[in-house]
Amino acid sequence: MPDTSQHTIQGTVLTMPVRIRRADNHVAVFTVPLEAAQKMIDYSGLEAYPFLPGKAVVMLMLVRYHDGDLGKYHEFGTAVMVNPRGARLKGPAAFGSAAAFIHHLPVNQGFTLEAGRSIWGFPKIMADFTVREDRGFDFDVSENGQLIAGIEFGAGLPLPSRLTSAPRTMTQYSHLDGVTREIVSEMRNSGMRVRLGGARLRLGSHPYADELRALGLPKRAFATQSSANVEMTFGDATEITRESNNS
Repeated sequence: MPDTSQHTIQGTVLTMPVRIRRADNHVAVFTVPLEAAQKMIDYSGLEAYPFLPGKAVVMLMLVRYHDGDLGKYHEFGTAVMVNPRGARLKGPAAFGSAAAFIHHLPVNQGFTLEAGRSIWGFPKIMADFTVREDRGFDFDVSENGQLIAGIEFGAGLPLPSRLTSAPRTMTQYSHLDGVTREIVSEMRNSGMRVRLGGARLRLGSHPYADELRALGLPKRAFATQSSANVEMTFGDATEITRESNNS
């Protein structure tokens, strides 16, 4: 049966699944110490995916939403690749089957902030974004004047559309107010570019930046990826764990 549940956000009724018709993204992929990544996300009850012996994968991404049910906005995400529930994946060959745990998610619009927190349990906060495209692609994200992060991206090599245009199902996890949730989404990319390296990360004085430093960042990116257009659908979240209030 199709998901036809509804949520009312600021007087607007959203009928599931939520659809993103046009967005673009820039993603920097880093390998970080597995132990440090696990420590950072222990609160979620999830297990960081060991991409290499002793190494986890963290992705830092800027997504600009141009047309969708949640309106126009920018979003910066810190995602730690994790094992889906019940799985014990490891090694590069399993990367495509890993899930993403969303640890940070600043945005710059109030509607998507409320929708993200109340529908999916995403840890959205309000932030300010500056994007520069005059020479390459560079952005900063800050909260209350404190820089969280900035990333300068180099140009990648284009991938043939036949390799990227097929829809792909992804599993994401969120955690908010003691509850860990699972969200299944579908994504279709076009205009994708990739390269090894290709990102210069800057960290500021914000507490989020300190968390990224605890992972050994900034460092050279393992790889970068960008997509000129992204289409997505998001269904309802499924609660998988809830912290007990008993002491």
